[in-house]
Amino acid sequence: MSANSYDVVVVGGGHAGLEAAAAAARLGLSAAMVTLDALAIGRMSCNPAIGGIGKGQLAREIDAMGGWMGQITDRAGIQFRMLNTSKGRAVQSPRAQCDRELYEQVAQEMVSAQDGLEVVEGEAVELLMIPKEGCSEPGPLACAGVQLDDGRTLMAAAVILTTGTFLEGILHTGLEKVAGGRAGEAGAGKLGESLRALGLPTATMKTGTPPRLAADSVDYSVMQEQPGDEQPVPFSFLTDRLPQAQVSCWQTTTVPRTQEIVRDNLHQAPMYAGRIDGKGPRYCPSLEDKVVRFADREAHNIFLEPEGHDSDLLYANGISTSLPVEVQQEFVRTCVGMENAVIIQAGYAVEYTHVAPRCLSRTLELRDFPGLYLAGQICGTSGYEEAAAQGLMAGLNAALKIQGKEPLILGRHQAYIGVLIDDLVVSDPSEPYRMFTSRAEHRLLLRHDNADVRLTPIASAVGASTPERDARLKQRVAAMEQMRERLQSMTIPGEPQRGGPKRTMLDVLRRPKDGGWQKVLELCPALEEHALARRDWESLEADVMYAGYAKRQQSWVERSESREQTEIPNGFDPKALRGLRGEAVIAISEARPATLGAAGRLAGVTPADLALLEIALAKSARS
Repeated sequence: MSANSYDVVVVGGGHAGLEAAAAAARLGLSAAMVTLDALAIGRMSCNPAIGGIGKGQLAREIDAMGGWMGQITDRAGIQFRMLNTSKGRAVQSPRAQCDRELYEQVAQEMVSAQDGLEVVEGEAVELLMIPKEGCSEPGPLACAGVQLDDGRTLMAAAVILTTGTFLEGILHTGLEKVAGGRAGEAGAGKLGESLRALGLPTATMKTGTPPRLAADSVDYSVMQEQPGDEQPVPFSFLTDRLPQAQVSCWQTTTVPRTQEIVRDNLHQAPMYAGRIDGKGPRYCPSLEDKVVRFADREAHNIFLEPEGHDSDLLYANGISTSLPVEVQQEFVRTCVGMENAVIIQAGYAVEYTHVAPRCLSRTLELRDFPGLYLAGQICGTSGYEEAAAQGLMAGLNAALKIQGKEPLILGRHQAYIGVLIDDLVVSDPSEPYRMFTSRAEHRLLLRHDNADVRLTPIASAVGASTPERDARLKQRVAAMEQMRERLQSMTIPGEPQRGGPKRTMLDVLRRPKDGGWQKVLELCPALEEHALARRDWESLEADVMYAGYAKRQQSWVERSESREQTEIPNGFDPKALRGLRGEAVIAISEARPATLGAAGRLAGVTPADLALLEIALAKSARS
């Protein structure tokens, strides 16, 4: 069979593979995307939604770095909501429900239009390894390509594995199991053997989905409607208008009888029957897990989310399950408003292989095997956004290395993407890793609305941006700065002088509880002529409001090197530290780390925990 050569070969066409292949191609390299089915590229295996707490920040950062996720979401989104609006701007996160079929359609259109990107249908079954440059066998190996199941060979300077749940995937429904990576789709079994042959540490993890219901089989009148935002915020900084009509989602609940049915059938759940070894996501548990872990709860929330304008399916978010189909049908019909619900696709669990990410450098290249990169669920993460962020960075770094340029490493103070990768490469996740705002100690600097200001210049410097994106950022930053200066020069109309300098309109903007930017426009209607876009007003308001806090966080960043070496006294008792989460107390008590740096790398210790610990140690040193 023939051998084809590319600069980069990406194995997988999911969210990580999509961003990896596109990133390499945008930097001018030839990239091949190997996928089992070209019509499944960009498919949303689980919930057709992008964003959420922490995840929304990742999605906007991907866009700011030139990635595709934000643009696809804006074209396919059917409901946009800003979460955590009752809390501070630093933890507010965008989320969009998408039309499942339209999302993959748009993704495939973008792949077809991308110069330098070729789709290759087939299954990668073996990694092609050669001696490292300058070494002779036997000795260290480098990756030089992949072998496909039909005998074709794809040679490349870099290979990026983005296998998702397909790597040795097994689908579980009740006590029945079948090989596969997604309902109705085959898995990729042989590549796992190639990874283990290299001596890489592999393990299994689990994820799952809820049943999909017929949209006309539920009673919406007894449910709580959840409409989208009246003024929705797009994900991409390039989007001016959201093209799709917006829809509502619906909230309902289980009842005690639901839990009773699940409890009575736990022996048929593969996790509790000992059929699954992999650990599932803690923050998105199955209904079986909820019933066991929260036995005192009489009800659990369910969110019925439409899968598209032309779809008759509802995604029953909140009742992920792998119980037998007949049990699913029984418990579903006990839920409020779902007494006549029809299951179109039953829920199921997926068990799949991942590689311990401690083997990776921060470029996502395997330290011991140059030319081989990993991204997505193969690294032990959960979610489209985490996968896409890794794919983007793996694709960019593979391309930069091939071009002989410096790697692109984002710090924890620069991006949630930096937090994600830093967390992964110093850990060995025992459960699927999910991003939250609480994982980012510098979250005041990392708002979703300023992702372009933080990251687009970095993307531009490595050739990952576009002239349009750069020009938009320049215009946006200039407009906000001009408005800031204008407000600083304007006193508040009609406010009497109370001694000292008169307050300015910038002071009004600094106090959103008093009306913020909307109050500014109310007091000075003439500013409407120079008004910023709503999202720019909100971003400027956050910049002004958080200026002092951001300065202190920046100072904290600069002290990070000394913080790494800060000693933790032998007698330090984490249980006595108010505000430290229980998980962190246990981790620190058991491991007894000698320094703050070592404590920060413990599983279960978040950056926020570390900040509390640092403050406590500093106070102790002064006393």
